[in-house]
Amino acid sequence: MTMTATTTDSAPPQSPFRRAVQRLVRKKVAMVALAIIVLLYLAGIFAPLVAPHDYNETNLRRVRQGPSAENWLGTDSLGRDILSRVIWGIQTTVIVTGIGLATGSLLLGVTLGLIAGFRGGFVDTLIMRFGEIVASFPDVLLIILLAATLRPRIVETVRGIEDFTGISGLVSSGVVDYFVVGVALLPLSWFGMMRLVRGQVLFLGKMPFVDAARALGVSTRRILFVHLLPNTLGPIIVSASFGLGAVAGSEIFLSFLGLGVQPPRPSLGAMIADVTGRGAGSVSVLRNHPEQLLAPIVVVWLLIFCWNLLGDALNDAFNPRTR
Repeated sequence: MTMTATTTDSAPPQSPFRRAVQRLVRKKVAMVALAIIVLLYLAGIFAPLVAPHDYNETNLRRVRQGPSAENWLGTDSLGRDILSRVIWGIQTTVIVTGIGLATGSLLLGVTLGLIAGFRGGFVDTLIMRFGEIVASFPDVLLIILLAATLRPRIVETVRGIEDFTGISGLVSSGVVDYFVVGVALLPLSWFGMMRLVRGQVLFLGKMPFVDAARALGVSTRRILFVHLLPNTLGPIIVSASFGLGAVAGSEIFLSFLGLGVQPPRPSLGAMIADVTGRGAGSVSVLRNHPEQLLAPIVVVWLLIFCWNLLGDALNDAFNPRTR
């Protein structure tokens, strides 16, 4: 008797990360939120190409004009195009949120979380106690304190560098403001990410694949960044999405208080402050030209709202308890 074996082709199993992405793509609200975020961020990144006018171009003959064919959202108290300033303000938010994500959440938070969870003992205690001390301060007050105290000293240092090297324009380019705001926002982003990654590493560190890597003599760096880090990507992505909305809102709040990015660089928070309080005749401006306030506020609301929607969808997609 001859027996014939039949083989059936089966698709290779998909990774948990890929399955989570597929679940995310099926969420229409998340995709709409992601599309809005991408469009706004692309507008900010390519502001020199997208903005119809120079953000600092004044026209005193067209002060506080309503929407027109030349100025779609009208002009401000100096005759500057509001639409162009909103687009450049988005670029400011993009740069600051990028700095906050790269330095706070990813560089400090992820790295310290990996080290604390893997090393344990004194190193874990030291990192956790330092983070708890920083987190014990009210976020808003700490951010304001850092921004208010750091900026004058950093500006003075950079001006000294300009005088010594003969290089001009470092302060006026806004680089100093971006650096100051980025440093001021560090306490908002790193500790929560560090604690999340630490918890994941404490759990994963007891898995057999980590013991096998240690037995084979794999270096600590390779275990951290090749074996443990990829398994924590889901929670990192979810936490970063929520954190980006918070960082964007904090940057706008700092600029509203006059502690963020300084003129002539546009900022959405500074535009709101100019209309609502810092500029002369703000009440009449709000009554006669509400579009001057509406444009930056709508953009701010869209950014924070869409980041929160996307964060909720990411949590549903990557969290196995919600499946």
